[in-house]
Amino acid sequence: MLVAGVDSSTQSTKIVLCRAEDGTVVGQAAAPHPDGTECDPAAWWEALGTAGRDLLEQAFAIGVAAQQHGMIALDETGAVIRPAMLWNDVKSAPQAAQLIEELGGPAEWAARTGSVPTMSFTVTKLRWLAEREPAHAKRTQKVLLPHDWLTWRLAGGGPGSALAAVTDRGDASGTGYFSPADGTWLPGLAERAIGHPVALPRVAGPAEVVGHTSWGAALSAGTGDNMGAALSLALADGDVAVSIGTSGTAYLVSQKPSADASGAVSGFADATGHFLPLACTLNAARVLDVTARMLGVDIDRLSSLALAAAPGADGLVFLPYLDGERTPNRPAANGVLRGLTSHNTTPENLARAAVEAVLCSLADAIDYVGEVSGVAARRILLIGGAAQSPAIRALAPAIFGLPVTVPDPAEYVALGAARQAAWALAGSPRPPQWPAHPARTYEAEPVPEVHARYAALRDETASWGI
Repeated sequence: MLVAGVDSSTQSTKIVLCRAEDGTVVGQAAAPHPDGTECDPAAWWEALGTAGRDLLEQAFAIGVAAQQHGMIALDETGAVIRPAMLWNDVKSAPQAAQLIEELGGPAEWAARTGSVPTMSFTVTKLRWLAEREPAHAKRTQKVLLPHDWLTWRLAGGGPGSALAAVTDRGDASGTGYFSPADGTWLPGLAERAIGHPVALPRVAGPAEVVGHTSWGAALSAGTGDNMGAALSLALADGDVAVSIGTSGTAYLVSQKPSADASGAVSGFADATGHFLPLACTLNAARVLDVTARMLGVDIDRLSSLALAAAPGADGLVFLPYLDGERTPNRPAANGVLRGLTSHNTTPENLARAAVEAVLCSLADAIDYVGEVSGVAARRILLIGGAAQSPAIRALAPAIFGLPVTVPDPAEYVALGAARQAAWALAGSPRPPQWPAHPARTYEAEPVPEVHARYAALRDETASWGI
């Protein structure tokens, strides 16, 4: 029996077709999305149709995982009112600050929702809509996340349809108006943000069949992209997943909810009934792309240059907050390059400083997640497109101070969605036990001085206002 997993990310739709019993991939395809921080959901639906041609109709069950936090505003008929605001849209930072103050501060938000909302969270986008596009806000009667909307469309939903939309605990926990600890919506927070009540999707159980496609395939509840990747990796106790893609993330599976009043760690739920404390950075693989462009080289050459330089890049320290930052919460930040001299300004050192910057930023994220969850990290599982960089692989264990296991390249978010689909199809109490992904482990002597210099610059610039 075959199942399909969909990863609708910022950049593209990826689909894998797998055997339900063991996860073996028998087919896969992809289609691009428009670039930007807003997107008409119709583009995702078109990409799903393009990538899913000849694949989806072979599946007995389908799961959809998608980028978290995106706001899809629907009118009373179910029609999309405006382009979806995506997770990487930072313009609602002032509204995030307003909402935090209105509810009594960060600790109160963390206690209620598990997280302190930043400009990525859906709740802040609702307030931005109310303030900046009041006519659109007034028309908004329903609010969905990207995976909710795609699952709803696959089940036959759309403008004029009476079909109710469905979500899961994992993706719902990234909205800012859901309690991961209780597993329930907090509709008053959504109403506070937009100014009037809005309908929210039903929260389905982890292994629930929530509908069927026109050709009869079962639909699982779906989830957010990070939750999908965690389900695919089957994280064990002490495993911390670090993904270096468009964004950078560090997360682990916990048996108990978390509530970090500092806002560094989001207390999400996972896709299995447990919890997924997560720290996210806005600046990850793109930092490497930008540095490669600055040096006039491709990404492979950037890696070679970085490996040719000594640890610490001969004194160059790069703070990689090129597009604002989420962890730490600095939406107006810029990048900073410290320590330039006539001697050390070489392509090799610049490349090394960029790679070290990305890894130091994620080392912070690993530390935050461990401190908040109380789970000691023993191993890092490194995924995402940049995990294939030789420089990232070689330097990561030295900067993280832990063994780093890099599974073979795969569409881990889509595979997690496919595993959820197989779980729903089987109706079993636990997800199917698919074999572990082939992987290679890297180790190196720690270089704490590299992170120490980075941390000093990070802390010094906190008050600069850039």
